[in-house]
Amino acid sequence: MKKIIITMLFCISAMFGKVDFQTASKDQLIAINGIGVKKAESIIEYRKLNKIQNVDDLEKIKGFGKTLVNKIKQSNM
Repeated sequence: MKKIIITMLFCISAMFGKVDFQTASKDQLIAINGIGVKKAESIIEYRKLNKIQNVDDLEKIKGFGKTLVNKIKQSNM
């Protein structure tokens, strides 16, 4: 059931545009190619004290390098 919901969220976000990394839920983040549970949790922790204005800001989070951020950009178009 959870996989179905995640898939639906991914499809909806793909239909209506980019995911807002500042407000996205854990499940919405996990639905993005390249982001798993740990990375989603890292984003959520980071944004408690910092503003994520665009995908490039993810590079400021430990574990997010240029290659991963570029992969996320491709998934979040």
